[in-house]
Amino acid sequence: MTMDRSFLEAFIVRAAGADRAAVARLEPLSGGAIQQNFLLDVEIAGGPFAGSLKAVLRTDAPTRLAASLSRAREFQVLKAAHAAGVTVPQPLWRGGGEGNLDFFIMGRVAGTAAGHKLVRDETIAGKALVERIGKEMALIHAIDPAGLDFLESPQPSPALYWVNRLRRFLDEMDPPQPVIEWGLRWLERNAPGPASEKTAKRTEIVLCHHDLRTGNTMVAGGELTGILDWEFAGLGDPMEDLGWYCAKCWRFGADDRQAGGMGRREDFYAAYEKQSGRAIDRQRVFYWEVMAHARWAVIALQQADRFLTGGEESLELALTAHVVPALELEILNMTEREI
Repeated sequence: MTMDRSFLEAFIVRAAGADRAAVARLEPLSGGAIQQNFLLDVEIAGGPFAGSLKAVLRTDAPTRLAASLSRAREFQVLKAAHAAGVTVPQPLWRGGGEGNLDFFIMGRVAGTAAGHKLVRDETIAGKALVERIGKEMALIHAIDPAGLDFLESPQPSPALYWVNRLRRFLDEMDPPQPVIEWGLRWLERNAPGPASEKTAKRTEIVLCHHDLRTGNTMVAGGELTGILDWEFAGLGDPMEDLGWYCAKCWRFGADDRQAGGMGRREDFYAAYEKQSGRAIDRQRVFYWEVMAHARWAVIALQQADRFLTGGEESLELALTAHVVPALELEILNMTEREI
């Protein structure tokens, strides 16, 4: 990121309506494998934000995934979620155009999001937390997406939209990935929604986070403090988000707790149903769990490609493809039968 403190101070003065701004701290944060996040402390004089501001600056990584929203659009989604009462960091200001930078600044929330730590902390994992996340997911699905008209309609159905999209991504990669292709064929054959001959029930379309999982939920003292990383948000089947959260690949080894490695699936489901008024289709959630493993496998390959051919030097990116064999095994195990 080519952003110096003087540029950032001038931007904050304009955005915050301040007299002066002094950046006291600007440091890279760990996590955020898709984008770059920086811890930002600012002393502001004058205007409504006068005082000490503790924030996070989020900007583009040197390379990006095609499925990711721009920072400008991610900021719009974050604002919509905040306005709807979803527990997210406060969206503050968006910058863009100056020096070809695309970034935004949001409030900083306390806690940790590291999945491998959260699932091993018995004072955090449990019923209360997964119930809270179920309620938050229902709030997300209730957001009116009318003001987010840049979001692509998932045609011909959310399921086939993802099958087609993941196939296009695989077609651009070498070498071939036969197990993932097998999974996509199974997903095509078993796709729910209007394109399926097995059901006439239409798929409900809502705003989905598309990456709400342990690892993107900030937790402090056993309480949810923020849902992070909205770059994959889009329109889809509400069961997509439930399947993604419950998928084995996001339990960080705590497989006995099927809701994100944090708690019981039944508690998570019950809280979601109570808040949303929507009955959960368990068979459809299973379908989206298979999709979660196929989608994460493709993303893992794309992440590795950012290192191999995109020129982004990152050990995390270089190692990400090593999760693919485990994902492939789970795809094979889950697709032994039709649904």
